[in-house]
Amino acid sequence: MKTREHFLQPYPPTVAMVTGASRGIGAAIARALAGLGLDLIVTSTKKGGTRRTADECRGHGIEVLELVHDVGSRHDADHVVAAATKKFGQVDVLVNNAGVVVRKPVVKMTDEDFDRVLRTNLSGPFYLTRRLLPGMVKRGLGRIINVSSISATLGSENQSGYCASKWGLDGFTKSLAEETRGTGVLVCSVLPGGVETDMLKGSKFPAMMAAWEVADVVRYLAFEAPLALHGGRLEVFG
Repeated sequence: MKTREHFLQPYPPTVAMVTGASRGIGAAIARALAGLGLDLIVTSTKKGGTRRTADECRGHGIEVLELVHDVGSRHDADHVVAAATKKFGQVDVLVNNAGVVVRKPVVKMTDEDFDRVLRTNLSGPFYLTRRLLPGMVKRGLGRIINVSSISATLGSENQSGYCASKWGLDGFTKSLAEETRGTGVLVCSVLPGGVETDMLKGSKFPAMMAAWEVADVVRYLAFEAPLALHGGRLEVFG
């Protein structure tokens, strides 16, 4: 009979990367993973953007690498992975959290608006995943957690780019899960509903949960979840 340990990773992860960690859900995720003792790579689009998050995380006695990162840039993806590998040797947990929303009707949304949302929310997770996945597969250890949204299950007026990107992110998650089945790498997406963050402001959705509640789900996936959840879409709708 297969034991519980058979369905878990062979050893616990030690290093995690969290994109978009300057505030909101990303900052909460970084703090949750720091509480587990994982060393961290935290990224944001501005220099010093993750300083507060990093300082809070270092209070757990871990090492934190702060990086400026435009997730929609292939060049930045190369730089971030190279810096993380130089510092820690590997990345065991990748949390693709960084995201952006442009709230405009289609007729008023520019090509640049739409492209920016898709680059950030969809291409960005692909860029980092493609670069970090080979090492995870080689070690037989890895967790790729994509922070999606309730918007991956419905359509919302004035959010065509955002909804398209999140539906696409879940499709990417499902496809990647099939490609990595049996490798020891766990791939999942988390679909929050209305979270009390700056990004929610201006939407028609009420705040139904705090960022730490979403972070607690990610913490579970990063450290405790069995491989039976591979390919799962965890709906956190409040």
